[in-house]
Amino acid sequence: MELKLLLITVLMMVSLSATAAADYIRPQPRKTFHLPWHSKPSSYPQQVHISLAGEQHMRVTWITDDNSAPSIVEYGTSPGRYDSVAEGETTSYSYLLYSSGKIHHTVIGPLEHNSVYYYRCGGQGPQFQLRTPPAQLPITFAVAGDLGQTGWTKSTLDHIDQCKYNVHLLPGDLSYADYIQHRWDSFGRLVQPLASARPWMVTQGNHEVESIPLLKDGFLSYNSRWKMPFEESGSNSNLYYSFEVAGVHIIMLGSYADYDEYSEQYGWLKEDLSKVDRERTPWLIVLFHVPWYNSNTAHQGEGADMMASMEPLLYAASADLVLAGHVHAYERSKRVYNKRLDPCGSVHITIGDGGNKEGLAPKYINPQPIWSEFREASFGHGELQIVNSTHAFWSWHRNDDDEPVKSDDIWITSLTSSGCVDQKRNELRNKLMTP
Repeated sequence: MELKLLLITVLMMVSLSATAAADYIRPQPRKTFHLPWHSKPSSYPQQVHISLAGEQHMRVTWITDDNSAPSIVEYGTSPGRYDSVAEGETTSYSYLLYSSGKIHHTVIGPLEHNSVYYYRCGGQGPQFQLRTPPAQLPITFAVAGDLGQTGWTKSTLDHIDQCKYNVHLLPGDLSYADYIQHRWDSFGRLVQPLASARPWMVTQGNHEVESIPLLKDGFLSYNSRWKMPFEESGSNSNLYYSFEVAGVHIIMLGSYADYDEYSEQYGWLKEDLSKVDRERTPWLIVLFHVPWYNSNTAHQGEGADMMASMEPLLYAASADLVLAGHVHAYERSKRVYNKRLDPCGSVHITIGDGGNKEGLAPKYINPQPIWSEFREASFGHGELQIVNSTHAFWSWHRNDDDEPVKSDDIWITSLTSSGCVDQKRNELRNKLMTP
């Protein structure tokens, strides 16, 4: 009798647990987050952020309202002592009735790996502090796309700040300015505490386009404010580029740049892949905005054309991991290629859940596709720790009641260690040699 009661109790607990999981209420979008405005001198640096700019170099970007402010960065390894100084370039733009401030881009270096530097922009203002990435593995990336400027964005940024990461990866949709240019300024102020301390490597999304037929070309604001190392990687467009850090080669592609087999982006991608040395960088990671593998009802099929063009090339190159945004939810796939499970395919992760103003995409297609491993419509961020040349640990952290709750994780084995890179070496060579 006691055993029977025990079994009934256990079954009831399991049932209640399952019901609780099924009844999890996903959070609603929060209102736009506003930082308090403090009057500063016109030459005062604002919206400071940094990005990788070639081997042992960092690009420091900031904006001033004073067009005569110098584009110099003083820096050193001790607080208040600046042993080095670099001078950079400037740009600005006008957009209808809006005129940007003076946008400064200054490259500093060479910098020592895994070291703290103190720096000051324009010869005045506050002192900032950054840490350079390590020279070798392990390395940790924070990942969050479709950020925006809501209360959920602030929550996501707070959680990322708790993560001991080296580089932030953002697969598109930054400010959600959507033509209202001063929102680019407020976004820059919002992310400055994090983006001035660790490099932010971004690619464009649909909310960065902001084109006006016959009046304004696309990506004017994005390209002016968020200059990435495209020139350093042999690209002629800020919309796609690559960089290497520790033992990882990362390719940032443009979902909104031409990508067919005759496009400049495709030609650049082939050239870039031909230079990848999997002994020096055993991990190959790719980011773009529109996901190729998506079982959410939102944005179904939007990545199909890019996938048809580029997936065979990335498969031949043995890309380990593909990160995308656009869909305002989280989803992780098994290793997949051409919509079929493949041990030499990529793991695809959709992480467009940073906190945007449009809210979540809560509806999924059922039954769940065989390639889809985990999916949930919640705000959050991801953390990718590349431990060594063979193993990486991925985790996704849901923003639950303003606490970062780890809700999904997996160990990923590199395709170099599984033999796939060697197995497909001839296939890659043939792809790269095809005119």
